[in-house]
Amino acid sequence: MTKTLTAAAGDEPRKKKTPKLRDGVIKRGTTWSYVIRVKDPETGESKPRWVSGFATEDDAKAARDEARVRARRGEYIDRNTITVAAYLAEWIEGHAVEIKPHTLKGYRDMIRLYIGPRIGNVRLQALRPAAITKFYRDLLTSGGRKGGPLAANTVKHVHTVLRKALTDAVLVDELLPNNPAERAKLPRTQPTEPGTIWTTAQLRAFLATAQEHRLYAFFHLAAYTGARRGELLNLRWTDVDLDKPQILITGTAAVIDRQRVEGTTKSGRSRVVSLAPSTVIVLKAHRARQDEERLRLGESWKGGGAYVFTTGWGDPLFPDTPSSLMPKLIETHNKQNPRAQLPHARLHDLRHIHATTLLLAGVPVHVVAARLGHADPAITLRVYAHVIHEQAATAADVFAKAVGG
Repeated sequence: MTKTLTAAAGDEPRKKKTPKLRDGVIKRGTTWSYVIRVKDPETGESKPRWVSGFATEDDAKAARDEARVRARRGEYIDRNTITVAAYLAEWIEGHAVEIKPHTLKGYRDMIRLYIGPRIGNVRLQALRPAAITKFYRDLLTSGGRKGGPLAANTVKHVHTVLRKALTDAVLVDELLPNNPAERAKLPRTQPTEPGTIWTTAQLRAFLATAQEHRLYAFFHLAAYTGARRGELLNLRWTDVDLDKPQILITGTAAVIDRQRVEGTTKSGRSRVVSLAPSTVIVLKAHRARQDEERLRLGESWKGGGAYVFTTGWGDPLFPDTPSSLMPKLIETHNKQNPRAQLPHARLHDLRHIHATTLLLAGVPVHVVAARLGHADPAITLRVYAHVIHEQAATAADVFAKAVGG
């Protein structure tokens, strides 16, 4: 027997409710969406832009209002789901050609070690200044090895990389309306000053000990020109003019992934550095020794006479060679002179000795900056502020003596 089901009297089929759009906001399923109209800058035509995925109606309305303001200003940015890690991966590859190899490695390390593990999964357009500020604080307290604190200067380097990348996200890729890193609070860092600076007498003592080594000319040139390690290792004999006398610094050498690489100077510009007569004598003796080595090895010589500083076989030196040699020479000196011990110093400290000696002698800051290869004398003022302060303390006496005399 077949039963026919009929609707009870008064019952009506239920109609499926259609979500209603109210002032550009609508609920779809369990989330909220908004829509605004944005004028295409090329055609001038107004087109709808839908954005979804908001947890509440209020969130959708707040985002809608912000989008409307940006649209009126011509600053509207289409929503994008790319994460910080994905964007940085694209960004670093896009800049690999124009960034110096050593700098590029530093950028990659900052992204791999610090940015990626902590905020890499955050959606780029969801990154806010407060989140970046917290990120920096977390690095300071637990960003180092084994969860220990990270040096403030390293956090500053992380900020530099993140700020550069997000600037491109705003200006080049147009993924962000503004740079949240610019408004984040960077931890305060104390300005770093050079460490222990040898006196001129201590420098003379060190060079007297180094004079017995085949690379004595390297240490002499580093101290008497203030050039950076990589700049001297990149130096060719064609860059040396012993008649004028001067050297032309055009590039630098570094080691990346155990490979020696060469690039431009830190400022990106070449510079001429004058030489003292004593330095000319040292370089002539160095070249004569190198010529003897080349003649002795004959076809086994690998240098071809290009580089000023080479191994005994003529290969260009790796940067670690003079750096590791300096403490050995200091140790040798201290063993030979127990009553005149030299304190520990790095190879880079020879550059600081050069700059400090010139500044204390009254050489103008801009002249010292040009000699060191600083792009701006303000860098010299900042690095050697303690020396400038020493000079300032005696400025009144210098003026009084000049006028009184």
